[in-house]
Amino acid sequence: MSNENKANKAIVQMMQGIGERARHASRAMARASSEQKNTALTHIAKLIRQKADEIQRVNQLDVARAQANGQDAAFIDRLTMTPKTIESMALGLEQIVSLDDPIGKISALKKQSSGIELGQMRVPLGVIGIIYESRPNVTIDAAALCLKSGNAVILRGGSEAIDSNTLLAQLIQEGLDAANLPMDAVQVVTTTDRSAVGEMITMTEYIDVIVPRGGKSLIARLMAEARVPMIKHLDGICHTYIDADADIAMAIKVCDNAKTQRYAPCNAMETLLVNQAIAPQVLPALCKIYQDKGVELRVDPITRKTLEDAGFKNLVNATEEDWQTEYLAPILSIKTVADIDEAMNHIEQYGSKHTDAIITNNQSQANRFLREVDSASVMVNASTRFADGFEYGLGAEIGISNDKLHARGPVGLDGLTSLKYIVMGHGEIRT
Repeated sequence: MSNENKANKAIVQMMQGIGERARHASRAMARASSEQKNTALTHIAKLIRQKADEIQRVNQLDVARAQANGQDAAFIDRLTMTPKTIESMALGLEQIVSLDDPIGKISALKKQSSGIELGQMRVPLGVIGIIYESRPNVTIDAAALCLKSGNAVILRGGSEAIDSNTLLAQLIQEGLDAANLPMDAVQVVTTTDRSAVGEMITMTEYIDVIVPRGGKSLIARLMAEARVPMIKHLDGICHTYIDADADIAMAIKVCDNAKTQRYAPCNAMETLLVNQAIAPQVLPALCKIYQDKGVELRVDPITRKTLEDAGFKNLVNATEEDWQTEYLAPILSIKTVADIDEAMNHIEQYGSKHTDAIITNNQSQANRFLREVDSASVMVNASTRFADGFEYGLGAEIGISNDKLHARGPVGLDGLTSLKYIVMGHGEIRT
């Protein structure tokens, strides 16, 4: 047997072993009490704060390696764990503790004509596989949500964050042990071999659902090769439309935040659409803010004329590709549109069904936008950056789904559960 075949066989055996242990642990997690799960989460939050310095030190090993490999600024931003990032992980855990445990909840029982009572019980999905790149905080967020929702989880982070993910996994397992829960309920795949992903996404006997969090190449690969069902989103091409009836000061504040608060997240605005009636009033002030912050502006011809008339230079002509691009960088596409219909048509043609917003004081226009824009999150007078599990009160998110089946938008506890019918009888028989 060649060395390559031996290595592949070892990967298969390793992944099968992880899957078997996860499946066994999932049964214990399904029956775990809310008190046990909350004890584990609280203990993990405590460990994260206690070991914040160590987490940063280990994370810097990953960051230095990524910089040496020539990764770009957006990638480094996603990889880096700051004191604020670490505290946010702990706060997210505590918020999840405060949420109601969905497992075992029964919807109102309804008596049928036969005499039986029929309801639905919320139950875990079982074993969830998470495949993600660069963001080590996903290790904590994903494990916490899976734990609280009674699932076991297999985590396969990117090779660039292997040191950070390994340390965080150790803290999670300490928390599980402290609550007398199986440590195999959360397992991190420690190999950086890409073939582990190929094995993981075909393990239908062990994994119930895959949640991929990463770039287009990862999602495309999984869509082509996976046999396990997925909860996913491919792009975050988020739009904000400034309506003719918008409050100008509000529009400037919200659109500045939507683009520049952070460039790397998938809920950052990538395309700004502006009604032609308000463009001369709002665009010069807003685009000065963007240029002062170093944002490259890629504009359509009408927007270019509006800005050049106001003295702007260094504008780039937007191409067809720009409208289809998730930049994750200080670059913004801007288009001036005739009305809300042109704005919504543009979103329908180029959007990714992630998050889109309208800025307007016209309630009729707002209602149209809410009804007609077919995205997982649709907003009125708010920054697209709010499309986030923490901001939605979910404690954290395991990912954002722009699919329509099972889960949509930020996926929190309920998105990691299913429903089964339960029947309460009194000796009834079917006639």
